[in-house]
Amino acid sequence: MIEKALTSADVEFVTTLHGDEQVSFQVLLQPRGDQADRLLRAIDDLALGELDEATREGETPEGEEAREPGRRALEVSLQALRAAGSEAEGRLIEEHPLDALRALVDEVGADEVIVLTDPHYVEEFFHRDWASRARHKVGVPVLKLFSHAKA
Repeated sequence: MIEKALTSADVEFVTTLHGDEQVSFQVLLQPRGDQADRLLRAIDDLALGELDEATREGETPEGEEAREPGRRALEVSLQALRAAGSEAEGRLIEEHPLDALRALVDEVGADEVIVLTDPHYVEEFFHRDWASRARHKVGVPVLKLFSHAKA
């Protein structure tokens, strides 16, 4: 489960987690949510000392406007995983993310879930981030990783 395009460092990291073992990836990406999430993202940016990012939160597409950038980010990520020698399929999340994740885990018989996100300090503090919530829902181990900022 990702929230933006994977960087080259992200791809290298996830494709080498299991050594030489061949793995395949089922990638879920949720386009940016609604405006209610903006405040939390701005607080996270401030906590990371990224004042410029916090002031630009209002410029980032939300909801339906985020669908096409999300599709492009997913395709870039899938191509990068394939270029690294992994099998990779993916889809945008249309429904509630945890329901979609649980359904996919059941559908493909996944061994584990990797949630690769930016730090979300507010959600993490209250254990409301996707990884913490997924651990109680999906029935397989959940590994939480922080994405690399730049490719």
